[in-house]
Amino acid sequence: MFILEEPYVSDFLLASVVRLGAPVLRTPTAERLLPPRLAPLLHDDDAFAAAARLPGARVYSNSENAIGWVARRLSGSALPHQVGLLKDKLAFRDLMAGLHPDYRYVGVPADGLRDFDPGRLRAPFVVKPAVGFFSLGVHVVATHEAWPVTVDLIERELGALRDLYPQQVLDLTHFVVEEAITGEEFAVDAYYDGDGAAVVVNVYAHPFSSAEDVSDRVYLTDADTVARLTPPAESFLTELGRRAGLVDFPVHAELRIDAAGRVAPIEVNPLRFGGWCAADLAHFAHGVDPYRCFLRGERPDWERIAERTAGRTTALIVADLPSSVDLAAIAAVDHEGFAARFSHVLELRPTDHTRYPVFAFTFVRVPADDHSELRAVLGADLREHLRMRRPD
Repeated sequence: MFILEEPYVSDFLLASVVRLGAPVLRTPTAERLLPPRLAPLLHDDDAFAAAARLPGARVYSNSENAIGWVARRLSGSALPHQVGLLKDKLAFRDLMAGLHPDYRYVGVPADGLRDFDPGRLRAPFVVKPAVGFFSLGVHVVATHEAWPVTVDLIERELGALRDLYPQQVLDLTHFVVEEAITGEEFAVDAYYDGDGAAVVVNVYAHPFSSAEDVSDRVYLTDADTVARLTPPAESFLTELGRRAGLVDFPVHAELRIDAAGRVAPIEVNPLRFGGWCAADLAHFAHGVDPYRCFLRGERPDWERIAERTAGRTTALIVADLPSSVDLAAIAAVDHEGFAARFSHVLELRPTDHTRYPVFAFTFVRVPADDHSELRAVLGADLREHLRMRRPD
């Protein structure tokens, strides 16, 4: 079962919906994107909610904009509680706290950030919205002395970020201040089957340009990444599923793993895989349809996939823009110039840069032993691909 919502539905996801023939909630987005001949797939609120409550039902949403509908229409089922438990970073950290007893975090209301004593945590530490998305409002604070400057930045961002997503997706009224989690960051798309076992459908490495970088600029995957990171990811997700009682449930997890192999969670996003259809990276990299895997209960054969994909790395490049850019002042985007940064572009997806601070999601392929193109774009200032309107 699918809930299709803004901000983005890819052609690949739509094709998968059609192939699977699963029920789709009747939303304005679904009605706009599905061809008229597929109208029988569309179910109204009552019919879809009734089907979603049946034992073994599997609900996938491409967007957390659907969380409000789930809370309203599926109350009394396990889904709203499980979604809230994962989406609220404070509740999620309370759930998993026993795994890392030395890790410290504090919840702070937005109007209390100015008065918060940063000395309560070891530096460096991180501040982020308690309910967040897409690294928006996230800041690394290198020293206690830098706290007032960070609060200044957050207060300037609040107005620009407040209306980007529904409050269930990005809530700027409460923040988490937490000690920095060390180790290599990576992401996992996975689902829990009917027995609560975690099934991984993709693993992405998430490199950064520096210790202060918190962007979502580059995600990459290849046979080595999957082989190296799937076992610790499955182990962590199994424990999470046991604590939260997750079955027939998809997640997108952002994790870190240290040199000793210990996994610490950054966040786990409910009812979806990678946002903005970033989950399609599994298709471009491995030939895996993650939506089919979840709906049909299929498990990728990673050993056979590795034989077929050896020697290549596939990456998703998120052409994000700093919060200082006035989106309304962008006259045009040079997508061709951006694509020219890469020698092998698989697909470039322009986005509505007038509404969101990103102008494209691009899938590229590079040799597994040469990530120079990916490293170059990590720290690049992508404003060079914008043409701004002249002031009146």
